[in-house]
Amino acid sequence: MSSVIIVGGGIVGCAVALELTQAGWQVTLIERDCLGSGATAAGMGHIVVMDEGEAQLKLTLFGQQLWQALTADHPQPHEYHACGTLWVATDTEEWDLVAEKAAVYQQYQIACEILDAAALYAHEPALREGLVGGLLVPNDSVVYPPKSAVYLWQQAEKHGATLVYGEVTTIQTNYVQLNDGRQLSADAIVVANGQRCIDLLPELPIRAKRGQLVITERYPALIKHQLVELSYIKNAHASSGDSVAFNLQPRPNGQLLIGSSRQFDRTDRQIDQLLLSQMLRKAIDYVPALADVRCLRTWTGVRAASPDGLPLIGQHPERAGLWLNVGHEGLGITTALSSARLLADQMLQRQSQLEIQPYLPRSLQQEQPQ
Repeated sequence: MSSVIIVGGGIVGCAVALELTQAGWQVTLIERDCLGSGATAAGMGHIVVMDEGEAQLKLTLFGQQLWQALTADHPQPHEYHACGTLWVATDTEEWDLVAEKAAVYQQYQIACEILDAAALYAHEPALREGLVGGLLVPNDSVVYPPKSAVYLWQQAEKHGATLVYGEVTTIQTNYVQLNDGRQLSADAIVVANGQRCIDLLPELPIRAKRGQLVITERYPALIKHQLVELSYIKNAHASSGDSVAFNLQPRPNGQLLIGSSRQFDRTDRQIDQLLLSQMLRKAIDYVPALADVRCLRTWTGVRAASPDGLPLIGQHPERAGLWLNVGHEGLGITTALSSARLLADQMLQRQSQLEIQPYLPRSLQQEQPQ
């Protein structure tokens, strides 16, 4: 039986643990804090098909399909909510993007519906006046990521996986060193600890992108779908600077999750009040009724971003026996299951459903900020 150590007990690490235990590997998962913490606990939990390039679309679509299979019979452990996504167009330029986006989705047989202004307001009457339409993607959904991470771990544990709490300080060929002096060895090591991967492997081309989120009291009748502005992708994948984008998500319990923001190379947890106010003003601009809601909590999280927006999934180019599953940026919930499957396919030398090449670890030279 082959053995593996997985560094990082977020949703990606837990998904890898389940894949490999199901394949018969002896799995040890190491977590510094608690399962499902870090970026997993800080994120919005959306499971969305994103179309910025074919590789991203295929990985997110595969991820969505795996999530649908996982939650089909037992949605409750994940707080799975099939709310769909409604991409909102503010002007004729963005209206043209709706048609382009729909054409791409239809090419891959992804269900979507173009909404003119009247249909848009029929679906979401709380949106401000003057919008021109949108694109409804009904199969998008959300989960509560910390609960999903724990669920995946519990399934792995049933197959014999072991959980160790501790902080990995050094990775060698077939063992890891913990900060309390313990050494754990295995045939293979998987690094899946998000932005913290660069503490262990500074050669990786990963940058921190900090974000802030707000959650409100319960307003179950305000919106039905996850609402996203069409310029979200441009803001999400900017190469420098601070940015905000409109992203409003209904939780199954009636609360609203308001996002989103991005700041490069920030890993602290301090709230940026100026950026937060910009984010909230943008949200209120799209949904004016948000000006009267009560916010319960604001927090920050740190995404791990790769230069081209695709995660690194595969063997470290320069170190035998060391495998990577990092760099998911804001899509780590969507791609947790699909990336774990692709990594396990490589480690087990089995055929993959997707072409592996676009996701293999690439140049190890850190790209400098622009």
